[in-house]
Amino acid sequence: MGKFSSVHRNEIMEEMKRKELDLLVIGGGITGSGIALDAVTRGLKTAVLEMQDFAAGTSSRSTKLVHGGLRYLKQFEIRMVAEVGKERAIVYENGPHVTTPEWMLLPFHEGGTFGPFTTNIGLRVYDYLAGVKRGERRKMLSPKKALQLEPLLKKDGLKGAGYYVEYKTDDARLTIEVIKKAVEEGAHAINYVKVISFIYDDHGKVIGVKVEDQTNGEIHIIYAKKVINACGPWVDKLRELDGSKHGKHLHLTKGVHLVFSQERFPLQQAVYFDTLDGRMVFAIPRDGKTYVGTTDTTYKGEIAHPTMTKEDRDYILGAINYMFPSLRVKEEDVESSWAGIRPLIAEDGKKPGEISRRDEIIISKSGLISMAGGKLTGYRKMAEQAVDTVVSQLKDELGIIYSESETKTLPISGGEVNGSKGFQNFMKGKVKQGVKLGIEEKVARKLVKRYGANVDKVFNLYETRKQEAVEEGIDAVVFAELCYGLEYELVYKPTDFFIRRTGALFFDIDWVRVHKENVMLYMRKQLNWKAERKINFVHELERLLKEAVEPEE
Repeated sequence: MGKFSSVHRNEIMEEMKRKELDLLVIGGGITGSGIALDAVTRGLKTAVLEMQDFAAGTSSRSTKLVHGGLRYLKQFEIRMVAEVGKERAIVYENGPHVTTPEWMLLPFHEGGTFGPFTTNIGLRVYDYLAGVKRGERRKMLSPKKALQLEPLLKKDGLKGAGYYVEYKTDDARLTIEVIKKAVEEGAHAINYVKVISFIYDDHGKVIGVKVEDQTNGEIHIIYAKKVINACGPWVDKLRELDGSKHGKHLHLTKGVHLVFSQERFPLQQAVYFDTLDGRMVFAIPRDGKTYVGTTDTTYKGEIAHPTMTKEDRDYILGAINYMFPSLRVKEEDVESSWAGIRPLIAEDGKKPGEISRRDEIIISKSGLISMAGGKLTGYRKMAEQAVDTVVSQLKDELGIIYSESETKTLPISGGEVNGSKGFQNFMKGKVKQGVKLGIEEKVARKLVKRYGANVDKVFNLYETRKQEAVEEGIDAVVFAELCYGLEYELVYKPTDFFIRRTGALFFDIDWVRVHKENVMLYMRKQLNWKAERKINFVHELERLLKEAVEPEE
């Protein structure tokens, strides 16, 4: 089992450098993490480099659904619907703590995108293509029944609704659990290390990378037989570095989501609904909040830092007030927000919402393998195809034979709970255990959902380090989660903890405001930040707290 602790960053880097790797993956989002897990379980010496934090890009900024792609049926992308529909069931079974079935209401109104006939046919085809379980197959509802499920729906012109299952996920936690599993299986992974150049042999083939550790400025050289570029929105930047950005390229689009308190937006039922301009938007209840999104606009700004604009915010507010007119939500009702970038494969003449979400493998003359496009839901299959490419090349070039992919039935970290059915009993038992330790039942439930089978480590930290928590002025549960993040999840910056490991900046922003100061003081002590670094981290978190509420001018 590899190390994944911030205290051991230097050791992780030394392990990567010690011997030539079979595979180096650049990019620690869901795609790169999935590739690492698939590769290491086949026996490849594997490492992952991420220049920010794991899941810091698209993989923490999606609509947070492992969904079957009903919208792609409308675009006649039959193969994609079939594939992602089947994949979401696999993702669920392998990590039921971070993925949950969610019944989705699809209302249809007079003159809307969907009508009773097309919805019925569409959902029936969807059930068939996606291999939907019998108990989760679509239902058709009357206007009366639809309003019983969600009284806030617009009543004028309501003709009924479809009712089908999507899968809600915590995208960042899913990514973290996948990369943790890869590390548990023997992969090396590190964040805040940026590739600054490729290394080539005499024949122009890529054989390694030169990197800069963003935490201390140190330069390192890492060698590998094969290199995969899984950088999401940065894929073309790496191709430029390789001198191979020609032909197919990415079209980046931005998606924004807004978060509201349940008091202000008391949504009872997840809804997938029409907008005035003919698009579709999700409204989803989660942990006492309601979040709504997404927009879909071409993006040409800074890739690492997309933000909500006033236009984005007003568009979503308008969509909400169109479908839920009694709410009359206003800008001051927005508790938080996030903006993410979709790395789509460019298709000339198409609007952002019409561009396919398909994925593609691009191999340059240097041998650099780039993963372009794709979706969160299909990450495991994408990874399998990428590693199939690598093992095929290694067989042809070196005669090395590796095993087939094992990830279809491999639980991710925290998912070792005997599947979705086993998780229900696991949840009951662990919540009881948490309550016995003195943790409030609601909080214990949240911890079990967040960490799955790893919750025992969190409980142990809570029980054994209470006194230390008191001395540090940090709530004992928060302290246990923070220590777990530092020791087992490579947390290095406050934003790693407050955004990717807990999701708090999006879904409990006041919790961040309460705990930020003492959390940062403790992290500074543990990780030996210099004074200047601590100031920078304070400014970064303050800026993100502000941007979550206030749109870009």
